[in-house]
Amino acid sequence: MTEPIHTPTSWSETLRNFLDARVLTMLFLGFSAGIPILLIFSSLSLWLGEAGVERKAVTFFSWAALGYSFKFVWAPLIDKLPLPFLTRALGKRRAWLLLSQGLIILAIIAMASIDPALSKNNVTLMAFAAVLLGFSSATQDIVIDAYRIESAETRLQALMSSTYIVGYRLAMIVAGAGALYLAAYFGSEKDHYVYTAWRWTYFIMAAIMLIGVLTTFVIPEPQHKESKLHYTTRDYLRLVLVFACTVIAFVLSFFFTADLFTSLKELLDYGVFTGFILETLRFTLAVGVAFLVGYLLVRAGLVDQAIAIETWIAPIAEFFNRYGVKTAAFLLILIGFYRISDIVLGAASNVFYQDQNFSKEEIATAVKTVGVLVSVLGGVLGGLFATRFGVMKSLLWGAILAALTNLVFVALALTGHNLPIFYLAVIADNLAAGFASAAFVAFLSALTSVSFTAVQYAIFSSLMSLFPKVLGGYSGTMVDAIGYPSFFSFTTLIGLPVIGLVLIATRFLELDQSKLTKPV
Repeated sequence: MTEPIHTPTSWSETLRNFLDARVLTMLFLGFSAGIPILLIFSSLSLWLGEAGVERKAVTFFSWAALGYSFKFVWAPLIDKLPLPFLTRALGKRRAWLLLSQGLIILAIIAMASIDPALSKNNVTLMAFAAVLLGFSSATQDIVIDAYRIESAETRLQALMSSTYIVGYRLAMIVAGAGALYLAAYFGSEKDHYVYTAWRWTYFIMAAIMLIGVLTTFVIPEPQHKESKLHYTTRDYLRLVLVFACTVIAFVLSFFFTADLFTSLKELLDYGVFTGFILETLRFTLAVGVAFLVGYLLVRAGLVDQAIAIETWIAPIAEFFNRYGVKTAAFLLILIGFYRISDIVLGAASNVFYQDQNFSKEEIATAVKTVGVLVSVLGGVLGGLFATRFGVMKSLLWGAILAALTNLVFVALALTGHNLPIFYLAVIADNLAAGFASAAFVAFLSALTSVSFTAVQYAIFSSLMSLFPKVLGGYSGTMVDAIGYPSFFSFTTLIGLPVIGLVLIATRFLELDQSKLTKPV
């Protein structure tokens, strides 16, 4: 059985739906999800910049958020594993939500306790704390995405995506502009670094996450389909053990191949794109080793094959069976490249602002306040547009705006410290990003089967950011090699093929608003 998604509605009905309690709930969950991300990216990059960490190392910190790109690996565990005491008291979704929020708070406190200016070892410790924050935040995202899809019918998904983005962007003001203002208030500046200023700033951010914890206790547990198979505690522990072994295999493979790939870089005359290709191969090799270890452990009987298949294989098989191999593969390609233009640009944006000699206060006002408010407007417009005219038209306009607005950054790079163009770039970029995000979240929700909510959505959202974030990690290296104007031109060009992918998806796959369906 299928339910049509995003049937066009009147403007009055669309606006009334904004007052639905389930739609409003996403405002607070979005706020909880939005706090950690900038504490890994922009606020952290400015902290590291003031602490004297070199630009290449700062942009590499964007890899700390790769947990968002690999969250599909442990999303099945969240769908299957009950948490002792918490699941019985709160329900499956709220139990995992509370656990992830607790880990987020712990990770932020750990980051606040490290001064990256003291030594390279401290920079390494900061990286581990940032990885923990990325992992915990990605886990929270998995649960919130599943909660959103399970708590309301498909007609509300676009608006729920919109209010989620509003809450998310408001949190970005707090974790972005708020963090910068606090650090400046406590005395830290670009030319006068004060560790304690950033320490207290991050402690305050950890306290603000209690808003998310309170929301978890207030919201109701959604109805969701339970597994038809029942497993013992021992089965669940074995499943966790297999997962832990695959993670260890990935980590060991990635780190023990470092010397090999460093030698290859030197042998092949290390450059921007050579380094990117080799690091991509390194990631791919590590992922392949992890999957091989997991497969061999299952074949060896460490975990029951039925639970392994239901946990990791069935969600993927259902998606390909529902759409067919050709259509499903094309959809995954579209998902993997849709956000490439703005994600790659975003990895270098804050370092770019510093290099253009904009002050922390100017960045906080333009980027973290005005920009985020504009992105809220973009998110609302994206949700309204998707509900009123359909998801695919919204995706198309989102792709066009995301690519073309990057050209304003070329103008800013050429003019230098120019406040009017700075504001124009920030406003254009955030309006496009907010619009595209709302449309894309609604699109991914439409593709997700309610039988495998957390897993399938985690796969989609992981693919969305995996390649762009890996490429974004090299943004600093690319800027060093080709300069900012060429770099921003490059981010525009890589967004143009996405427009073609959306057009093909609309016409060839016939995924318009009347035909895009999902099982219920």
